[in-house]
Amino acid sequence: MNMNLFGHAGRWLMVDCGITFAAPGTNEPHIQMPDPQFIAEHKKDLAALIVTHAHEDHIGAVAHLWPQLKCPVYVTPFAAALLERKLDEAGLSRRVPVHVVGSNDQRRLGTFEVRWLDLTHSTPESQALLIRTPVGTVFHTGDWKLDPDPVIGAPYRQEQLEAIADENVVAMVCDSTNALVEGRSPSEGELYEGLLELVADAPGRVVISCFGSNVARLATIARVARDTGRYAGLLGRSLHNYHAAARKADLWNEDLELIEPAHLGYLPRHEVLAIATGSQGERRAALDRLAAENHYDLELEAGDTVILSSRVIPGNELAVAGLAERLDSLGVGLIRDEEVNRPIHASGHPAREELADMYRWVKPRTAIPVHGEPEHMQANAQLAGDVGVPRQMTGENGDLFMLAPAVGTRRHAVPVGRLGLEGRKLVEVPPSPRT
Repeated sequence: MNMNLFGHAGRWLMVDCGITFAAPGTNEPHIQMPDPQFIAEHKKDLAALIVTHAHEDHIGAVAHLWPQLKCPVYVTPFAAALLERKLDEAGLSRRVPVHVVGSNDQRRLGTFEVRWLDLTHSTPESQALLIRTPVGTVFHTGDWKLDPDPVIGAPYRQEQLEAIADENVVAMVCDSTNALVEGRSPSEGELYEGLLELVADAPGRVVISCFGSNVARLATIARVARDTGRYAGLLGRSLHNYHAAARKADLWNEDLELIEPAHLGYLPRHEVLAIATGSQGERRAALDRLAAENHYDLELEAGDTVILSSRVIPGNELAVAGLAERLDSLGVGLIRDEEVNRPIHASGHPAREELADMYRWVKPRTAIPVHGEPEHMQANAQLAGDVGVPRQMTGENGDLFMLAPAVGTRRHAVPVGRLGLEGRKLVEVPPSPRT
């Protein structure tokens, strides 16, 4: 549930406004988000909210929290298509000033001059931000990786990133999710061959489960369906929403045909390739319903195959294990990424060699690791120091990092907390070790 604030000369800039989900087995509201109390009390000084990309942990709370912020919102076309739906459902579509921006756009927002830069990630149009002020520049990476073949969307440009070093980069705020992973994250473009081989060898129906926001993965699977003589259809609301947004933003290749999900159940088994939500074992998701034999569009039987084109998010291991047991009881085979020789899933975050490259190219004076658990951020900070970044600053939610002209940290400078969604009402979530 990302929410970042950058302050200069009495004005604030918010970057991202996302949700998270309650831990399994708790009585907390399922959907949770940051409590924006601090900035809501200073909303007259809030110049804008920028959403770096369309993942729920970066965009999902905008419609819920905007009434407390009442500021302009800046998004790319793909994120705008998704946000439009959320604002409409919240009755805010005519009230929120949404500005659509593209890569290399530059805007003056209060005391900040912001430039948007393409970076590759597991959802289209992910943007890094160059945030300039008279006393220095911050490079905010957002979520990213260095993918030479992202399948959909613009690739990153090394020369553009190297040119940032010519700016007065006082700090780089950087994704730490894979800071403990050696090497480089696989490219989206590497997944076609592995998925093609598995689907071609499967005798019955095939269901591939992945994150709906990864439009490049959807395109790869649709291509695999076409090249193996199968028909691809989407099972799950989020898949339909992201596919519709990709089409609206002109990111979808219309030659990759998807059929209506209701048609899948009438096809011969060897012609079916369903793309389903629920790779994390989520209750009531499409894959959960298939395993429970109560999906209204498709029924699985012995000899069919389910492929998880995803990684298990920590905390979801038991849910995925339960899903596997139910599929096994039906005689349905389950294939996971770690069980095959070729990659069928690629992370959207940078491994250690990619992090080292970015620090060497940008040459910030300070590294500020974000995203991940404390051990991920500490590993990112250590790596930054090893490749020559003079200073590293790590902290917790609510800490204030002073970057220029003086450098320092004020611990717990701002109150932080969580709000949960109960129906359409926001309620305070009691503090927990995760807050």
